[in-house]
Amino acid sequence: QLARLDYALGVELTLALLAGLAVLYAAPGLSASRAALAGGGALIAYFGASWLCYAEARLLFDASFPAWATLIPLGGIAFANYRREERKRAWIRNAFSRYLAPDVVEQLADQPADLRLGGETRRITVLFADIRGFTALSEKRKDDPQGLTALINRLLTPLSEAIIERGGTIDKYMGDAIMAFWNAPADVADHERIAAEAALDMQRRLDGLNELRRAEAEASGGEFHPLSVGIGLNTGEALVGNMGSEMRFDYSALGDPVNLASRLQGLSDDWGASVIVGEATAAAIGDRLAVIELGCAQVKGKSAPQRVFGVFGDAALARDPAFLQAGAAMRRLLEAYRSGDRAETMRALAALPESDPRGTLSGVAAWYSRLIDPEASEPS
Repeated sequence: QLARLDYALGVELTLALLAGLAVLYAAPGLSASRAALAGGGALIAYFGASWLCYAEARLLFDASFPAWATLIPLGGIAFANYRREERKRAWIRNAFSRYLAPDVVEQLADQPADLRLGGETRRITVLFADIRGFTALSEKRKDDPQGLTALINRLLTPLSEAIIERGGTIDKYMGDAIMAFWNAPADVADHERIAAEAALDMQRRLDGLNELRRAEAEASGGEFHPLSVGIGLNTGEALVGNMGSEMRFDYSALGDPVNLASRLQGLSDDWGASVIVGEATAAAIGDRLAVIELGCAQVKGKSAPQRVFGVFGDAALARDPAFLQAGAAMRRLLEAYRSGDRAETMRALAALPESDPRGTLSGVAAWYSRLIDPEASEPS
């Protein structure tokens, strides 16, 4: 015969109260999936206990009180957690979709813990790019600000795409210049090589745009001004995170590697190489790209001269016999220059064009000519 104890209601209500308190304590930290598992386990326990009471002692235990006391707050908290996570994902997508590759944005949205707000120290590769010749072109078109703005956007769009498509983060635009970096906020394996490949692609895209602009100028009878890009890359430990004030902030990078990347970009025009990289970046790239050491430069903010390298092409060029010959000739020039033997330096410099039939190092040769004998050679 089924029986119900006098104090059964009190036990049920007490269990319901304890279940509700346990949910309020533990559920806020649970994801929607874990909350569902916890709720399912609790229901199995309640109704399992009710069945045992009936099967073993013919006692009536109403499991509905603790079940509802668990499900109602658990469902509400799980829904609130889900909404909060969705808002966080939407914020991440909105904050980074203009600066990161779509797959990287989704990675951050799915794993927001990878984004440590407030700043962290990471090893990153920083890129600074500046369009050469744009200042003179801007001066000629100063009476057409709308046309000049359209041209800036037309130039920066393909350069930005080269960065985004390789998982880079665009930090900021500075007129006709771009700052970007790799390996933050999401991890990017082999970011030094990838950043250098992005720099080479930026060159190719600007060359293609120049050809299109040339054709347009010829068709319209207008004047054509070719543009090129100077790029500096450097790798090192930097502080990355949300920088700024409580009113406005940007995800950015700060530190010595960032400053050096900017200085290297400034050297690219003088050295006659479109892509200049620091020693750490060159060491990480190795011989997987066409890299040649160009010499040492004294840069602002550094007490010791910095070794600088040029990146001239992809892996296929790195294996090309003509490029390898040019690299060997450049090493002989550097060895003679560093030894202080002026006569041997001049001989190595004079022999460089013969060893470099493609003219890969013609700009570097001109730089050393001016450095050794400023009066004999005017800057190009």
